[in-house]
Amino acid sequence: MKLHPSLRRPPPGLATVLLLAAGVTTTALAAAPPALQGYVLARPLTPGDKTVYGLPAALEVSGGIHTVGVGTAVYLEAEVNSAVPASDIVSVTWALTNQPAGSLATLGPSPLGTNVPIYEPADRVVAQVAGRRLLRPDLKGQYTVLATITTGSSGTTNIAYQVTAGTFMGIDTCFLCHSGGQIAPDKSSWQNTAHAHIFSDGIDGGAGTSGKNCFSCHTVGYNLNTNAVNGGFDDVATASGWTWPTVLTNGNWASMETNYPTLANLANIQCENCHGPGSEHAAMALQDHTLAKQFISKTVNSGDCNQCHDAPTHHIKGTEWYVSGHANTTRVPSGPTRLQCVGCHTSDGFINRGSTTTTNTAFSAIGCQTCHEPHGDTTPTNNPHLLRVLGSVSMPDGTVVTNAGNGALCLQCHHNRNGSVTNMMVNYPLGKPTWVGGSSFGPHDGPQGDMIEGINAVTYGQDIPSSAHRHAVKDLCVGCHMQTVNLGDPAFLKAGGHTFSMTYNVVSNGVTNEVDKTDACVQCHGPITDFDMARQDYDGDGVIDGVQTEVQHLLDKLSTLLPNTNGVIDGAVKSSLSVKTNWASKYLNGAYNWQFVNNDGSKGIHNAPFAVGLIKASIADLTGDSNNDGLPDSWQIQYFGSANSPSAAPEANPAGDGIPNWLKYSLGLDPTQPSQAIPGGVVLVNGTGDTNSIAIYTAAEVTFSTEAGKNYQLQSVSAINKDWQNVGAPLAGTGQSMSYVTPTRNAPQQYFRVITTP
Repeated sequence: MKLHPSLRRPPPGLATVLLLAAGVTTTALAAAPPALQGYVLARPLTPGDKTVYGLPAALEVSGGIHTVGVGTAVYLEAEVNSAVPASDIVSVTWALTNQPAGSLATLGPSPLGTNVPIYEPADRVVAQVAGRRLLRPDLKGQYTVLATITTGSSGTTNIAYQVTAGTFMGIDTCFLCHSGGQIAPDKSSWQNTAHAHIFSDGIDGGAGTSGKNCFSCHTVGYNLNTNAVNGGFDDVATASGWTWPTVLTNGNWASMETNYPTLANLANIQCENCHGPGSEHAAMALQDHTLAKQFISKTVNSGDCNQCHDAPTHHIKGTEWYVSGHANTTRVPSGPTRLQCVGCHTSDGFINRGSTTTTNTAFSAIGCQTCHEPHGDTTPTNNPHLLRVLGSVSMPDGTVVTNAGNGALCLQCHHNRNGSVTNMMVNYPLGKPTWVGGSSFGPHDGPQGDMIEGINAVTYGQDIPSSAHRHAVKDLCVGCHMQTVNLGDPAFLKAGGHTFSMTYNVVSNGVTNEVDKTDACVQCHGPITDFDMARQDYDGDGVIDGVQTEVQHLLDKLSTLLPNTNGVIDGAVKSSLSVKTNWASKYLNGAYNWQFVNNDGSKGIHNAPFAVGLIKASIADLTGDSNNDGLPDSWQIQYFGSANSPSAAPEANPAGDGIPNWLKYSLGLDPTQPSQAIPGGVVLVNGTGDTNSIAIYTAAEVTFSTEAGKNYQLQSVSAINKDWQNVGAPLAGTGQSMSYVTPTRNAPQQYFRVITTP
């Protein structure tokens, strides 16, 4: 029997066992069935769940913890690997194998229908519900539930889950130990949090509790189910005859403390709201402090917070979180082999990173407690949102960011986690570690912090400018990604807030369209409706596209100059790079900047000048065209002394013959020497000799001299940023002059050239 005292799911994995008898030859082997990966837990149930899935209003909410009040509902759930076909699940049988003496509790049908999914969004990808039951403990003590999951192909497993039922004691009992002494020296700071006075403020007429509808979250153990008689706020209020005052004004709380001290002891949001009733924990603590931990719940799962914070339309922080990337994330960067990854990819890992104790590498989604310290390490004056990290941040390259505000928390993970670019370029070609976890190339998946700060990229010794976002946006990332979205807005619960999203989907006539939420931007950028706003012709194609389109064009151009997976420069646009240690440094530099801009994900919105400057600098380094005007610096310097001279511009015509510099460069001509004009609308462009001279007619008739034994290909182009295109098929030389006429009706202005082909 396998006991799971924790609520955390182990990382998924498939186990395959292959047995071959000696001397037996096989030509084909059937794929092994997926691993069962059975698991049992208490499913959280939130007010939002009841609304979304049409559950009865009287159904009790649950934090999904294993310590519960006597008489309250525990929504047991058995789960298996989602790869196991549902039709292969033969049965799930349940049994209570242990319960307190005299208990008459039984396992009954669960009120959660098949339309109610697994609670955690990240769990829904890897697991499926195999069976559910309801437990309502009737006495104090511990209950052991055994689930036997049987499948047709993936085997059978027995899984035990332990529930502790108790009664509520109130803050005075908790503080006997947890008031700043040796057992928990940091918990006394709870008194400075909004949780600690949300009821007492409200009853005195301040912000907070406004009536009985708030009691289920703002007091301890409030549960109107007639089975739930467990010393909660409702039980004590009934026994004492206390009623909610008709006038909320100063003095009500003091009167309650004086006249109803036992009830006041259960008011406000306290330890037992999140950890469960403490009677069994407190009793065991008198005997064995270590063993007492098994009689109280401690979890980072979001259900513990969302039993209150997923209650739209008022309490929506948890509701927003459900659609965030933090909630819907991959398990790959967790597990025993991912010790260096869990500091950013799991909740436990983030909370305990840097700890001298063993780090928990099991998966836990980035949820409420990842970012917020519920016990309140600092006063609300300095940290009203109870964020775990504030103040200055040391970035991977050593830069210290001091002006991030609340965004300092985001920068803990949203940066290049592979260290400094300088060390990267030195160590990677040598196969040496580029970060604490080994050797890999490029910035990690989310270098947004480095991008917005304009640091830690290959600048080629240039001073590449940055946008004002890092100085102008209050709280940095938070200022935009957590913008307030009000009820009635089509983006409500889809963007902003704890969704952290800047976009949301709108379905119209069966078509899903992504919409940018630009409200946070218009205060500075004016009435823009999407992030792909037109600003400059960054890619130099003569068209001012949106910023994101311009940046993508530049990324595509840079990728054509980088090697493919075989190390060959193939000129193809690439959507990903496979960088090798034997690449020349110029390709490593260009690849790093491509990954830096691409992995940032904003396509220039975070820091357009820096993103554009990096890509252009890389293109210049690979092509010798530092000003990205399409002409090599060396050619411009040869004829004009400087690549930035007005006479050296691609469209300039310093010879006065009407032929721009870019065309003369393409034809290998001296741009300072005029071509010879011939009457009749002919422009004669002299080549290396009479046999290679061509005449380009204004009527698009092209004549050229030929030599026998050579093939000639006519090509055309309309602008410098375009590629020469073949016109017609190759022509065999005859030794005589040849003429070619190509249609130009409804076509843009074209330039032509003739090249010899083998």
